[in-house]
Amino acid sequence: MGETTARTPDVTRLLAAWSAGRQEALDQLLPAVYGELRRMARGQLAGARRRHTFQPTDLVHEAFIRLVDQRAPWQSRVHFFGIAATCMRRVLGDYARRRKALKRPQIDKDVEIDQIERGADPAIDRMIAIDEALERLSRTNARQARVAELKLFANLEIAEIAALLGVSAATVKRDWQDAKPILRDILAEQPRDAR
Repeated sequence: MGETTARTPDVTRLLAAWSAGRQEALDQLLPAVYGELRRMARGQLAGARRRHTFQPTDLVHEAFIRLVDQRAPWQSRVHFFGIAATCMRRVLGDYARRRKALKRPQIDKDVEIDQIERGADPAIDRMIAIDEALERLSRTNARQARVAELKLFANLEIAEIAALLGVSAATVKRDWQDAKPILRDILAEQPRDAR
């Protein structure tokens, strides 16, 4: 992941202790992961800031609440940040859907997955579309959808995704390359009145 997590070697130990029911581990975990979670949140909110009231701190707190509710058997730091990315995606998706409850967002049909990957296009309206596209892709290829989610929302490296999913780096690269055009096609299929 980033430099922040590289300097926190105790995250995996804290996750294991928290999974074992030690509340003090959770109290120590948040400060250990907070910087990386804020970096992820800033990346997701960078292009959409003028369109909503979310701040990175708000997104981190909402996502962390959902993470605490997971009570998952955490495998590693990468596993934790992968789940955190899913939680952030769902928080933003839920928020955007509430805002657009009566009218679906207008999405350009030529959404560039590569731009979103670089953090250049994370507007809330587009995040709804990406969220729905990932959900649809997961029905036909769950691993490709998970790879895309981890690239787009957690900004994980190929090797980190491979370790998290228990597959080779070549498989992750292939899944990512295959997922991008599928996601583009799904986004382009959305009728204008459904967007």
